Amino acid sequence: MSSTGILILMFGGLTAFLLTGLPVAFVLGGLSVLFTVVFWDPSALIILVLQIFDTMRSEALLAIPLYIFMAVVLQRSGVIEDLYRAMELWFGRLRGGLAIGTVIICVVMAAMTGVVGAAVTAMGILALPEMMRRGYDTRLATGTICAAGTLGILIPPSILTIVYSVTAQISIGKMLIAGIVPGILLAGLYAAYILVVSWLRPEFAPTVADGPRASLAERLASLKTLVLPSLIIVMVLGSIFFGIATPTEAAAVGVLGAGIAAAMRGHLTFAMLRQSSAVTLKATAMILWITIGAKAYVAIFTGLGGADALLGSIEALEVSPYLVLGVMILILVFLGTVLDEIGIILLTVPVFLPVVRYLGFDEIWFGVLYALTIQMGYISPPFGYTLFYIKSTLPPEVGMGAVYRGIVPFFLLQLAGLLICLAFPGLTTFLPALMGR
Repeated sequence: MSSTGILILMFGGLTAFLLTGLPVAFVLGGLSVLFTVVFWDPSALIILVLQIFDTMRSEALLAIPLYIFMAVVLQRSGVIEDLYRAMELWFGRLRGGLAIGTVIICVVMAAMTGVVGAAVTAMGILALPEMMRRGYDTRLATGTICAAGTLGILIPPSILTIVYSVTAQISIGKMLIAGIVPGILLAGLYAAYILVVSWLRPEFAPTVADGPRASLAERLASLKTLVLPSLIIVMVLGSIFFGIATPTEAAAVGVLGAGIAAAMRGHLTFAMLRQSSAVTLKATAMILWITIGAKAYVAIFTGLGGADALLGSIEALEVSPYLVLGVMILILVFLGTVLDEIGIILLTVPVFLPVVRYLGFDEIWFGVLYALTIQMGYISPPFGYTLFYIKSTLPPEVGMGAVYRGIVPFFLLQLAGLLICLAFPGLTTFLPALMGR
């Protein structure tokens, strides 16, 4: 069979089996075995074994369970609840203040944990009831939580960024640092939108007389809750930025910081560590199973000539490189509504990256665009993952229709952020260029 036929058959088979709802890892692994035996040679199955051993020996992937464990420990330490109470004291009486404070908390959570589900669920439990009680429009409240909660995809430490870097074989540290400015840019766009809407449509975010009153001294005292999160962020990101530690070593430092934070609050118990370890084990196993399946699939796809056929088709097109880039972005937005981000990266990066190199685009810049695009897919109605994360926290009187309507303005803001980063690559590349190594 020709390389073009292999390309069509492999992608067609993958799409068909994924639509059945079968687990991604088993679809990838099963198709890899099937295509190897039918279209190649049964003895080539050794490639699948080598891919498994390559994954098992990867030191870079060791950062994934460490960052997940750090996130789970921090989530169970009570730090997030303290941060939210401090935010209420500072922003509770400002029009739109609770929503802006929620964005700020999500930025801090993203920089501490990088886990989207944890941020959305935590803010759905803590912030949504309070905003509803204060009379906030449900669309603004749910849209804020869904959009700001996805910042963990972009702001380091991000598991998605680590998997992208390992798959693309580029610097993990530089990729992590590259997400800082775009993440802050998006948070700024969200906060600006909330301010504008709150003043143009006062009924969306009314001021409430019974908001928490606090003296300046009390508000300043509440800032002590920022000390531990700030130290953890500085330890992790600072050690990476200045070249003191590799991302994997920085992850271990982050675990230590999370343990200290939990101990200082009296939450560091054997039961908590056991539960956190179990959650980490399940999440890591899922990611690594998908990694093994995807690496095997891509190896067979490349070996059978599918990658060469795709690259040849791109080279034959007489269109603008940015049009090709736009098509890839649209594919990623669509995939973000039906697949998890790890599966998307492992499936598409090995296919897209040769095209990116051929077109002459910077790989780190493309990686940030990649993360922004997947982030858009996460909040795209009707199947974005974040929309279902918040569903479990909604009160009975709030339906998914309000969530869908509320997320649309934030989706457009994310599109604006993507276009800004697309037009000004320096926003994503100047910090990595300053790194120690």
